[in-house]
Amino acid sequence: MSYILSTSTQTAENCYTQTEIQNLVDKVFPLKAHEKKRLMPIFEHANIKERQFSSCLSWYEQTHSLKERNDLYQTSAVDYCEQAIGKCLGNSAFLSNSIPAQSIDHIIFISSTGIATPTLDTYLIDKLGCKDTVKRTPIFGLGCAGGTSGIAKAHEYLKGAPESNVLIVCVELCSLTFQLDDSSVSNFVGTALFGDGASAVLMAGETSSLLKHRTSAVPKVEHISTKTKPHSQSVMGWRVVDTGFEVVFNKSIPNLVRRFWSSHIQDFLSSNGWTVEELPFLVAHPGGKKVLEAYEEVLNVPESALTFSRNILRDHGNMSSPTVHFVLDQAMRSKPKRKTRSIMASLGPGFTSELVSLEWS
Repeated sequence: MSYILSTSTQTAENCYTQTEIQNLVDKVFPLKAHEKKRLMPIFEHANIKERQFSSCLSWYEQTHSLKERNDLYQTSAVDYCEQAIGKCLGNSAFLSNSIPAQSIDHIIFISSTGIATPTLDTYLIDKLGCKDTVKRTPIFGLGCAGGTSGIAKAHEYLKGAPESNVLIVCVELCSLTFQLDDSSVSNFVGTALFGDGASAVLMAGETSSLLKHRTSAVPKVEHISTKTKPHSQSVMGWRVVDTGFEVVFNKSIPNLVRRFWSSHIQDFLSSNGWTVEELPFLVAHPGGKKVLEAYEEVLNVPESALTFSRNILRDHGNMSSPTVHFVLDQAMRSKPKRKTRSIMASLGPGFTSELVSLEWS
């Protein structure tokens, strides 16, 4: 088993209301007026109040090359990650003492909105002063599933190295993928949902010396599961073009929750001997309003079970991989009692479902 000792999040510095973003899209999106009018309700019905971007709104009124976007990604992503990690390792809400970076044995770095070789975790290792033997697992392409997948991969590592500590870092600058000349519905939907942010999660094995620093019950991970739907690569992802990444969204995603994800989570609950009634809340990635509604329908749970997810969607939008860690942060700050059970869930390109069991211990 493994334990989640601390979390923290970092948003981008430019905060805009959904109305401000909608007005910009109305001004610049390459569609005829009647077509935009037909699609504009997507903004109004998204249940998003505001989002944070790494660039000011005027930046999105101009075309940009892949290089220009990627340069911005590299600079801002490292900064956001460094801030998220610093807050995670020194988070007094969860830890009795700040954790030195030298205590980290393995960094799992997850991002899908920019490219760097060497990957950005190498810059973070230098900035944080990590030991030179720290293991590195950079992962690209998991998209919205990345936050939960990172927890699962850390758990697998810690089962074999129970004395170790793993730092999972996610960062996405989804707004940089907006394509001024892309008139697709996917691009329009992306502008109504996406935001920018970073997260950090500290996990420890069952014999780690860091366990003594927890100030209250923390989530214990015992069970993980991944399920990928065959021949589903077109459901979501990026299409790489000369001007950067073009978003791919298939309108079938909520229905896939009802069919594909439904069987996955029911099998997961059954194999662990858990029931839905035991779960007071879910740590679910808020991919969008319709996805959250599909979760509720599949599990037959009340709206309150997804309060944390709705809060994050409302205040930040969908930031891809870090978003589920924002939900986790809220759940942990609510200080659940010992033996409280929950499930962390994310869906991403592949089309892949990631599940992790959480039990406060």
